[in-house]
Amino acid sequence: MKRLLDAIAVGSADTVCFLGDYVDRGPDPKAVIECLLDLQVGGARCIFLKGNHEAMFLGHLGYPGMYGEAFLWNGGGATLASYGIEGLKGQVAAQRLPPAHREFLLGLRNSVCLGEFLCVHAGVRPTRPLDAQSEEDLLWIREDFIEAEHSFPYTVLYGHTPFRDVRLHLPFKVGLDTGVVYGNRLSCLELSEKTLVQVQRGTRQIFQRSLAGEFAPSLRERA
Repeated sequence: MKRLLDAIAVGSADTVCFLGDYVDRGPDPKAVIECLLDLQVGGARCIFLKGNHEAMFLGHLGYPGMYGEAFLWNGGGATLASYGIEGLKGQVAAQRLPPAHREFLLGLRNSVCLGEFLCVHAGVRPTRPLDAQSEEDLLWIREDFIEAEHSFPYTVLYGHTPFRDVRLHLPFKVGLDTGVVYGNRLSCLELSEKTLVQVQRGTRQIFQRSLAGEFAPSLRERA
């Protein structure tokens, strides 16, 4: 992640939106969150969305969250180990987190609109108005969203479901989870120029290519 952030050279005039799943499975979730907090202190406007793994972590810590009982089955042991709180749960565990990390987790957003783009962790239910979406769908939906077109005036940028490469289903959606946890790549899409920047897990190699030619007119323009 640090390598990718260095490659895109985030500055104080930039907005960076992260699509969630900062914890579990990786070798040091605590360091991931620390890096994100440092980036925010550096002056960039950062938008941190909640992933289903953060929802499970919050539930495990005794806060409102979904499927906290499944946290340990989904890689949560790595997260607890990184904080030195193996075997703990509820408020006993929560109070052992650095206060800034608790505030980070509790302040995560479910979605954000950036111009013609709607950013969300997993996707949206195509048959429901945007103001009636459930948190469960925003954090957990897969095929019902991925395989469907929608009538919303946005191109949806989402993570959650890993693909070998960025999944383009334009103008409806772009899947940006490229499976870094499974040894593949971590991906970032620069929205103004439609430039894709990726880093291969376990290397310092950066891949960059333009997707500008792939983008059809936005739904708003077509309407």
